[in-house]
Amino acid sequence: MPTKVTARYVLGFKNGQHALLTDACVVYDGDVIVHVGRDYQGPITEERHLGDALLMPGLIDLDALTDIDHLILDSWAGPEHAKGHQWSEDYFRNRRADVFTAEERQQIREYALIQLVLHGITTYMPIASEVHSEWAEPLQELIGMAETSRRLGLRAYLGPAYRSGVNVVLDNGERSVMFDGGRGREGLADALRFIDYATELADPLVTGVLLPCRIETLDMEVLAATAAASEERDVLVRLHSLQGLVERELILDWHGIPPLELMERAGLLNQRLLIPHATFIDRNPAVHGEDRGDLARLAGSGASIIHCPLTSMRYGSTLDSFNAYKEAGVNISLGTDSFPPDLIRGIDAGVQLAKILAGRNDAGDVAGYFDAATLGGANALRRPDLGRLQPGAQADLVAFSLGDIRDGVHDDPLRTLTLNGTARQAVLSVVAGRTIMADGMIDGVDLDYWRGRAQELFEKMRAAYSDRDALKRPADELFPPVYARLER
Repeated sequence: MPTKVTARYVLGFKNGQHALLTDACVVYDGDVIVHVGRDYQGPITEERHLGDALLMPGLIDLDALTDIDHLILDSWAGPEHAKGHQWSEDYFRNRRADVFTAEERQQIREYALIQLVLHGITTYMPIASEVHSEWAEPLQELIGMAETSRRLGLRAYLGPAYRSGVNVVLDNGERSVMFDGGRGREGLADALRFIDYATELADPLVTGVLLPCRIETLDMEVLAATAAASEERDVLVRLHSLQGLVERELILDWHGIPPLELMERAGLLNQRLLIPHATFIDRNPAVHGEDRGDLARLAGSGASIIHCPLTSMRYGSTLDSFNAYKEAGVNISLGTDSFPPDLIRGIDAGVQLAKILAGRNDAGDVAGYFDAATLGGANALRRPDLGRLQPGAQADLVAFSLGDIRDGVHDDPLRTLTLNGTARQAVLSVVAGRTIMADGMIDGVDLDYWRGRAQELFEKMRAAYSDRDALKRPADELFPPVYARLER
């Protein structure tokens, strides 16, 4: 029997686009929406009144951190300190090791997935740092994560990350990548085994995808094999690329072509490809500073980009510009890629950066960013039943409270939420008709326990950097505090 949710504001969907309703409701039966509007006279078994809240499609995070936060450590570093955050050449050759036990890795995953639920994410594709692992992500770790994700009720696009090489600092102090091609082939084989596992699982909330690591850490054999497997199995590929000058210079040195052309040569540049960041294309001032055809190539390929505005800003870069990519016809989805997994703060950062880049206030495309967090993600996943509230769509929805005096006054609720709010205001999250969070609480989850446990795991992660640093600097030197800490 149907469930009815009412709110002061409902972001519905009509004539191919989102449209705002006031004092309206969403009704779903099982995992499917059956009604969106002001009047519903049919039978219901449960009704939830949200009051001053914005009820909207569930947020889709396609670069979702499923790790302990490391940006809090490494987003402040200058060039010399930053080298200490990479593997040293000696560590690569002689001392590679897992920082965490298998049990601890599962705890890290669960903590991170709980954070996604609390921040209104309903669909996610994970990202975790491999710097703390002996190589990349083992198959069993992702199988365990899939089970945790199913228990919490999230919609997941999963696979073990794999790579042929690792970013290192060489003994001469230069940044490079050192390779072990066999590990890349083994990782791809595990990724294909996970896809088989997900297929046999037959759970609509778990979909297998291919998640190779950064493009500069993959040899041509693994890139081409990934493309072939994607085509043969018709599965999505997410490849971190076009995200930095070091990446671009390495690819040019090794292959004689820039990263975008390498993806095309490998057979990856098509509608099954998702590219996180995609900030360093020809129009970027640090590359050529002018459009030489990269946007048209991206748009024509059908590939999607995953824009992570908050994380990019924190590392000192941005998309140049959101409006240019959108006008070129590139499908734009969103990701968080760091802590907090807060797409509302991400939207705010992106909107304000777009204004700065264009030098005009009207360049802040709030609707475009909310589209990217919902419809753009659905398009990237090839799921027209996600990212919208309309009859026949999946019952994936989230509500953000706007009733606190600190939320300010209301004009347009999307602008109020963007400017004055955060995703911490999420008060309801529903995936496939199942309520996975209500009033900031998740059934069966002790949030106080996870807060304390995460801090313990973070301290272990932080201390482990010293062993990988070529200079063996202590963590307190690698990550100096804002102010000196006094003993008394």
